[in-house]
Amino acid sequence: MGRKSGSLYINPKKFGGGTQQKACMKEMTAFLNCLALNKNNDEKCLKQVEILNSCVDELKTKPKKPWGSINFHLQRLSRLK
Repeated sequence: MGRKSGSLYINPKKFGGGTQQKACMKEMTAFLNCLALNKNNDEKCLKQVEILNSCVDELKTKPKKPWGSINFHLQRLSRLK
């Protein structure tokens, strides 16, 4: 389940990677807080739903990185040895 000892590995979170997973976290938190304050009545949270939907739609239109992750390429390099 773990990594092999001696293999190369870079934590992408330290280098600014992994931001796409957290891109709409503020909008999701605002929506969930609104639901909690209004006792799960989502009719009162339409503004937060629209903001969250627009954020998710923006993520769909952003192009993904054409190259794989840095760890994928490190693994390829280690196989060449």
